[in-house]
Amino acid sequence: MKELRFDDVTVRYGTVRRPFTAVDGVSLVVPAGQVVGLVGESGSGKSTLARAAVGLAPIHSGQILLDGQPVPRRGRVRPLQMVFQDPYSSLDPRMTIGESVAEPIPPGSSRAERREEVARLLALVHLDPSVATALPGRLSGGQRQRVALARALAGQPQVVIADEITSALDVSIQGAVLNLVRELQRELGLSMLFISHNLAVVRYVASHVAVMYEGRIVEQGPVEQVLVDPQHDYTRELLAAVPGNRPTSATPHAPRTRSTS
Repeated sequence: MKELRFDDVTVRYGTVRRPFTAVDGVSLVVPAGQVVGLVGESGSGKSTLARAAVGLAPIHSGQILLDGQPVPRRGRVRPLQMVFQDPYSSLDPRMTIGESVAEPIPPGSSRAERREEVARLLALVHLDPSVATALPGRLSGGQRQRVALARALAGQPQVVIADEITSALDVSIQGAVLNLVRELQRELGLSMLFISHNLAVVRYVASHVAVMYEGRIVEQGPVEQVLVDPQHDYTRELLAAVPGNRPTSATPHAPRTRSTS
């Protein structure tokens, strides 16, 4: 796994006369083998930053580096893989689960080897390999999000970007998916940018957190440092919005969250 670095990144939309700055001079590091949480309310720019990292949003200025080198924008093998918020739109409904997971596997393996790899990846995310023959319509939202994680891992990425991956799920399913993220990070040593609007979720999965507000990072540091002694008013507001929040204690179990999106 490698370090992902955003170096003074700005993303703008609109025209020269009427520009809109969605991300404004953001600098952020995701250390190799660690999970960094990026938190902020809807419209803060966090998803735009993620999309810029994988080439889905234009960079106006700054650069995004992987171990000091620009992130490749072309080629079938992509060192950054993204898991999107909506599990119902992230998979092609006409492709079987096995076909979707196999699609990003790097070229060079035989058909049998690809089938074996698909089965391994599905088992890794706690799905029965037999679902490989099913279409996405037969799966629940939680199962589809597990498939999306398996698909991201199939590309053998150096960094995984998870964009609000639990906010569209039922409360009863969110904790299981968060536990899976923690398990995968421990087993695989993943470098991950984990995006959420919920500080309780970020506290559970990340070692470091960055708080984004109106396109800028307003506070960042180790999770317990930021959440126990927040320095910015916006961070305090986010903490106050967490049900039953106790800033001086860590969350011992997967948080039971309620989506606000």
